[in-house]
Amino acid sequence: MNVTPGQDHGTIVASGEAAGPVVVLAEPLSFWGGVDPATGTVIDVHHPAHGVSLAGAVVLMPTSRGSCSGSGVLLELALSGKNPAALIFAGPEDTLTLGAIVASEMFGRRIPVARLSAEAFATLSSARHATITSDGISADGGQVHIPLAAAADAGLQLSSSDRGMLDGKDGIAAQQAMRILVAMASQQGTTELLDVTRAHVDGCIYAGPANLVFAAKMEELGARVRIPTTMNAISVDHANWRRQGVAPEFGEPAARLAETYVRMGCQASFTCAPYTLREPPRFGEPIGWSESNAVIFANSVLGARTAKHPDFLDFCIAVTGRAPLAGAFLDEGRRARCTVRVELPEGADSAAWPLIGYLAGLASPDRIPLIKGLAKTQPTRDDLKALCAAFGTTSAAAMLHIEGITPEADSLGGVPEDEVVITREDLAAGWRKLSEGPSSVDLVAIGSPHASLDECREFAARLDGRSVAARLSVIITAGREVVAAAEVDGTLARLARSGVAIIPDLCWCSITRPVFPEQAKVVLTNSGKYAHYGPGLSGCAVRLGTLDDCIEAALTGIAPARLPAWLS
Repeated sequence: MNVTPGQDHGTIVASGEAAGPVVVLAEPLSFWGGVDPATGTVIDVHHPAHGVSLAGAVVLMPTSRGSCSGSGVLLELALSGKNPAALIFAGPEDTLTLGAIVASEMFGRRIPVARLSAEAFATLSSARHATITSDGISADGGQVHIPLAAAADAGLQLSSSDRGMLDGKDGIAAQQAMRILVAMASQQGTTELLDVTRAHVDGCIYAGPANLVFAAKMEELGARVRIPTTMNAISVDHANWRRQGVAPEFGEPAARLAETYVRMGCQASFTCAPYTLREPPRFGEPIGWSESNAVIFANSVLGARTAKHPDFLDFCIAVTGRAPLAGAFLDEGRRARCTVRVELPEGADSAAWPLIGYLAGLASPDRIPLIKGLAKTQPTRDDLKALCAAFGTTSAAAMLHIEGITPEADSLGGVPEDEVVITREDLAAGWRKLSEGPSSVDLVAIGSPHASLDECREFAARLDGRSVAARLSVIITAGREVVAAAEVDGTLARLARSGVAIIPDLCWCSITRPVFPEQAKVVLTNSGKYAHYGPGLSGCAVRLGTLDDCIEAALTGIAPARLPAWLS
């Protein structure tokens, strides 16, 4: 295919030259939990490309999805030489693009990123090998040529303070952070930055040496946060990892990573559910958060405003106090673009919420949905947490609306372009997809995202003093504040007497062996998020179950794969 002169078929977002075999991913992919950071192989067992190597390939996909930590995985791959040769998208994409920007800006590792028109993307998808240069993509020995142009200058307006940081007046670290922010804002096409009141850093999870290299480099440059900044779950129980038998070659850099961010002024909150901390964001408050479930919950349930910021950009926002005025900061970026109608059976309980979130994300992989059919339900905050987390595994959207429940569903529900119906049969099929596996269970995993105090209390009440089965582990991960409160009210002691461990600081998406029990091969969880990511991250069979299933497994070691009663 040769392009008609003057016709725009592609935009170069991150420059560079590369060549490699073409690998087409028809479905979006989260690099965190979806790609092995050591090899570049797809590990998401639910993705059609499971087992495919992306290392050295020109990777085409519509956009990314899922975790904000995908940027960290791409940087890890770039520093080890296992990265894709280039990334080609069919539409807007921020997470992997930011990873490529940081790799180039701070470490001189270039990974070209381009966006193509629908026609050009389809044509390149049929090619076997492609070469990317600054002005075009050639494929299959020149039979295909797609011109690339630089993104149109949207005229980014910087304040005098922004320009001062960019000129180095506030130090080298602030200058570097502002350079990355400007590069990101420019590729998003935004015209200005805005002040944010607080930040949440997700890049404190130790996915590999690259996360520590970035943080150490920023500290060396003199970085300090200038707004209140909380920290996501980390990769070790900071106070106890040595006693838990974690290998020093992992525990020491994971702990150093957390300590580095604390020294730069971040709060040692160590939770993936920052909305449960004291004084959560208010309605309409502009914040600079990362961590997909936290972003979706803040936007959707609290009505605060934040884009879904990739790892590393979150810290640049914390250092500068500024963020690109784009995406979910704007009314237009918060409007529903499709309707997802749920035919929810009578008697549905809390197990419905992670399932609905997971299927709504599949139905709306790149658009904000207005979810209908749930107005008569009375979800708790924990129900909505489970829904938002599961939605974030299968959708790239930064938020959702639920008719009759979330605060902006009436004002920003908009006039959706189309409607998808999730039937009872769809719900049953989705449950079976996530719950397949052996009946004999080795580990019950609660707390993805981090468990609330109410969830800890309910689990203790359900056990009612009974001991967990022999040779079975039951672990709840929770934030430090929740663990402290559970100790004060006696919940921690009740759980301990039953043989349940509560572990602070880390969560299921960052837990490693031996804290993740060595003997565990089959895991049962009530988290849709972990049921999706868990198999790839742990190498185990990870099944979704109801809370009743989790209690049954805790007491007997057995929980047959079955539909919830309300779906049977």
